[in-house]
Amino acid sequence: MSKKGASFRAKGEKPDALAALQAANEELRAKLTDIQIELQQEKSKASKLEREKNQEARQIKEHEQHKNTVIVTELKAKLHEEKMKELQGVREGLLRQHEAELLRVIKIKDNEIQRLQTLLNAVRDGTPDKVKTVLYSEAKEEAKKGFEVEKIKMQQEILELKGAKKQVEEALSVVIQADKIKAAEIRSVYHLHQEEITRIKRDCDREIRRLMEEIKFKDRAVYVLEKELGVQAGHTQRLQLQKEALDEQLSQLREADRHLSSPKREVPHPSGAGDTSDHSGSPLDERDARRFQLKIAELSAIIRKLEDRNALLSEERNELLKRVREAESQYKPLLDKNKRLSRKNEDLSHTLRRMENKLKFVTQENLEMRQRVRTIRRPSSLNDLDQNQDEREVDFLRLQIMEQQNIIDELSKTLETAGYVKSVIERDKLLRYKKQRKKFAKFPKKPVVETFFGYDEEASLESDGSSISYQTDRTDQTPCTPDDDLEEGMAKEETELRFRQLTMEYQALQRAYALLQEQVGGTLDAEREVKTREQLQAEIQRSQAQIEDLEKALAEQGQDMKWIEEKQALYKRNQELVEKIKQMEIEEARLKHDVQDAKDQNELLEFRILELEERERRSPAINFHHIPFTEGKSPLQVYCEAEGVTDILVAELMKKLDILGDNAVSNLTNDEQVVVIQARTVLTLAEKWLQQIEVTESALQQKMIDLENEKDLFSKQKGYLDDELDYRKQSLDQAHKHILELEAMLYDALQQEAGAKMSEILSEEEREKLKNAVEQWKRQVMSELRERDSQILRERMEHIQHAQQRIKELEERIEAQKRQIKELEEKLSFFGHSVSIQLQEPREKTRNVYLLGQCNLVYNKEIGEKTISLQESGLQFILTLKTEVLNF
Repeated sequence: MSKKGASFRAKGEKPDALAALQAANEELRAKLTDIQIELQQEKSKASKLEREKNQEARQIKEHEQHKNTVIVTELKAKLHEEKMKELQGVREGLLRQHEAELLRVIKIKDNEIQRLQTLLNAVRDGTPDKVKTVLYSEAKEEAKKGFEVEKIKMQQEILELKGAKKQVEEALSVVIQADKIKAAEIRSVYHLHQEEITRIKRDCDREIRRLMEEIKFKDRAVYVLEKELGVQAGHTQRLQLQKEALDEQLSQLREADRHLSSPKREVPHPSGAGDTSDHSGSPLDERDARRFQLKIAELSAIIRKLEDRNALLSEERNELLKRVREAESQYKPLLDKNKRLSRKNEDLSHTLRRMENKLKFVTQENLEMRQRVRTIRRPSSLNDLDQNQDEREVDFLRLQIMEQQNIIDELSKTLETAGYVKSVIERDKLLRYKKQRKKFAKFPKKPVVETFFGYDEEASLESDGSSISYQTDRTDQTPCTPDDDLEEGMAKEETELRFRQLTMEYQALQRAYALLQEQVGGTLDAEREVKTREQLQAEIQRSQAQIEDLEKALAEQGQDMKWIEEKQALYKRNQELVEKIKQMEIEEARLKHDVQDAKDQNELLEFRILELEERERRSPAINFHHIPFTEGKSPLQVYCEAEGVTDILVAELMKKLDILGDNAVSNLTNDEQVVVIQARTVLTLAEKWLQQIEVTESALQQKMIDLENEKDLFSKQKGYLDDELDYRKQSLDQAHKHILELEAMLYDALQQEAGAKMSEILSEEEREKLKNAVEQWKRQVMSELRERDSQILRERMEHIQHAQQRIKELEERIEAQKRQIKELEEKLSFFGHSVSIQLQEPREKTRNVYLLGQCNLVYNKEIGEKTISLQESGLQFILTLKTEVLNF
């Protein structure tokens, strides 16, 4: 009974334990779900707090960004105003300076006009005789003063020239003595070198002959050994063939023995006669076999001996081949030396031509100096120059001629040596050509038979048994014999020795030439001498003209001398004009260089524009349409309202999603709650992305406004530059007119004042020539100035046209960007309906926005550079106009 009760008790306790376990499990599950819900709520609260913090930070950041943008725009406006003020100040300063310069020039010209007018009035009012006497006395006094001053100066110059001449003569005597000493030393050294060279040549010739004989002997030995080797190889080949024939005969005899022995086996009891015949045949066969075996042994012994000899001959042949290769390797540097010698020969021929040209030049100069000595004429009336001085100068010129004659003799010697070098080179070429012809003439040889180890010239090898010719199809002709190679080596050695001799002679010539240059003083540069000669001739002509003028003045001594001063003033004026023309040419070259640089820069900018257009074409067309986001309003709400969906409030929707995600009592499962939380995070990310787009959009719009402002400023500056250009052109034309009027008045005054004097001195033809020359000079100067002005105006107009074209292109791009912004706004308007699709594209669109911003930055930079370059070109143009007016 007790057992049954225990079993019933155990059965009753089991369901209770299971129920308790199930209840505990349910409680644990409920606790787990509560904990999960609490965890999710905590997560949502944490995310909410983080979101609120991010929103606050974003608002603070946006506020600061807005402040910074305002500050940046204010700073830009201030900088722009400061730049404009500075430009205005510079412009006003330049205008003031230009006006002051113009006023100064006008004052100077007015003073000159007044002075000339007073002179004209005095001439008209006073009697001509009084004026003539006054002018004549003034001119006479001025001429006397000038003549005295010139006389003192010329006397001082003559004394200085005498002292310098003495010093030069002393230095020349010292140099001539040193030159003679050096020439004697050089001759002695040259003779010693020649003796040494001849001795070395003899030793080298002996050594070369000895070496060539040894090489010939060795080549002959090699040739004989190769021939013997070929013969032995043919003999061994013949013995080998004989051995093969004997082997075939032995095999035939053995087969015959087998055939003879086979009937005995078939017939067991043959007749007696047959037995005797067999017994008699077998001894004969055995004898033949023994004889054949002995012969084979002898042949094998002979073959072994021949093989040993062939091995020795092959070793000797290999050694000879090695020697041949070594000889070829030794010949290679000789060939290289030959090439180098040919190059040096060409260089020597070039130097010879140069020396011939120098000799011609020096001879021509000598002839000119002789003619000058013959036709030299020194004025005796100027500054009391006596005949002794003329004789001294003639002696000095004779010394110069003697020195030049010595130089010509030395150059002729060098030319003779160079001619000798040339003849030696030609002789070497002829020898080489003859040897090549001999070599080609020796080419046809006997057909060579190729043996086992070499070549043999005999067509066949005879022996006592049979004649075997081991001849292949590779029959060829030998390229050359060893004698020809030796002759070629001898020729190379001879050319090398001759080249060494020539190089030594050339070095000696170079040393002599350097010493000659040191003695003469400086390098003998023909171009420099021509230039110095031209300068000296020009100075001589100028001094001769002055001397003639002074002689005429001294001869007249009482007549009017003012025309000499006028002539000197005109000459000075011509020199100044020539210098001005040179300066203008330099300035023109500089301006051309600047224009070329500007053109290159324009080409680079055009290339950059094409690159940007190509990039813009490749990149997708993206742009935004700006929707103003009010503060406190979500961008998603704004887009929904823009699309006409006013029933949805994004803020309430976010709150409801928070409640759904945070509500623990709701009937949603865990997966549904996770989906709701993910949807809310997606919406927050979309809102962030839209805010970023808003920031970039506002920045782009600000850039567009800045670009438009800069475009307006640029157009204003262009208009101002056009006005400035017109004003400068008008002022330049007025200055031209005024200058022409002043020149005409001055010319009339000079004609009226000095007409009588010039009529007495000049003839009618000379007066006409003078008038024509003056008018031609005026026309030439005016045409050059007009051409230059027109060229400058054309360049400036081209710059302005390029700038206008660039402005139009930038305006078109701005319009295209606006259109792209509108298109992109239309694309982004579908964001409220398809959030998931839009979230797949944020990276690409942000990249495109970044590219658009970079393009705008590049355009902004190019516009700024263009405006700065145009401002600089405008200022440069104003400065050039100012310099031209001042020159006038």
